[in-house]
Amino acid sequence: MEKERFEKFVEEAVAQIPKKFKNLLNNLAFIIEEKPPREIYERTGTTPLSTILGHYHGVPFKHRGPFYGNLPPDVIVIYKKSIENISSTEEEIRKKVKEVVLHEIGHYFGLSEKELREIESI
Repeated sequence: MEKERFEKFVEEAVAQIPKKFKNLLNNLAFIIEEKPPREIYERTGTTPLSTILGHYHGVPFKHRGPFYGNLPPDVIVIYKKSIENISSTEEEIRKKVKEVVLHEIGHYFGLSEKELREIESI
């Protein structure tokens, strides 16, 4: 898939974030990379055989104190090839991008992997 088309899916997913949550997103950037670098596998305690679809880098919202500020933006990275590799159609890619964006925003708000899995299974 062309990068521009994939970017459009990420933009759509961000645009669909409910307003009450979107209004709380501050100093946050979304980046698309082809695949996770080795350091992400090391940081997450996984191997390159694992499928990592996205990653949040930053200070979770619930851990920010009164002196939080003047920092570079937190970043949510969406891994294009990882999502494409587990999707068969363009519609599956679009759906997975939305799921990954919402999942990583959960991390932005301070939810753990376990908490997110519980929410996603509802």
